[in-house]
Amino acid sequence: MMKTETPPPAAAVLPAPPLKVALVEDKPELRDSWSRLINSFPDFVCAGVCVSGEEALRTIPVLRPDVVLMDIFLPRMSGIECTTRLKEVAPKIPVVMLTGVEDNELVFMALQAGADGFLMKSTKPADLHLALLEVRRGGAPMTSEIARRVVESFRRPARPTEPGVHLSVREEEVLILLSKGYSNKEIADRLTLSVDTVGSHLKHIYEKMHVRSRAEAVARYMTAKT
Repeated sequence: MMKTETPPPAAAVLPAPPLKVALVEDKPELRDSWSRLINSFPDFVCAGVCVSGEEALRTIPVLRPDVVLMDIFLPRMSGIECTTRLKEVAPKIPVVMLTGVEDNELVFMALQAGADGFLMKSTKPADLHLALLEVRRGGAPMTSEIARRVVESFRRPARPTEPGVHLSVREEEVLILLSKGYSNKEIADRLTLSVDTVGSHLKHIYEKMHVRSRAEAVARYMTAKT
């Protein structure tokens, strides 16, 4: 009687581990809601939360997440500057910017800094999930509002000031908001800075642009854009 061999058991197919997301957000309530949302996705986990750009630069290169969600407005070091410096040490980690403000110039600055995507903070959970998957596949996820502003940005000069004027990232952000008519207090609130810090940035802007007032600075800025 021929003896039949028992086939070896099929190897168990283990589920892929969830992809790691690092979140950079300074506001506690937003950190909590975004981290809970990320953890609700079956294929992602919020593996790290940073409250500032400085902490992100210390933590993210070591954590090596699959995706970074970066708030554009952070205290002291902005999300744009943090992205620039993060890309210098970890260029392959995709960074998706988060913002609640629709602004052409800031979108363009973020993309120049190396951002791989740009989403509004009002993005629906399903769209955020798709965006995380898309950026992991090498795409550049953007909400329709942001995509439209990217197209508009390419129709304008890349720099908001004339040649020879070298503003820092934070100074450019302050100048952009200044040109839109925001007061020092409103600029401070939007950039999560103190009013005194905004005043200090304005002083440096005036010195670099060789102007003496807000009106002159805005006029130079608007002239450079045309």
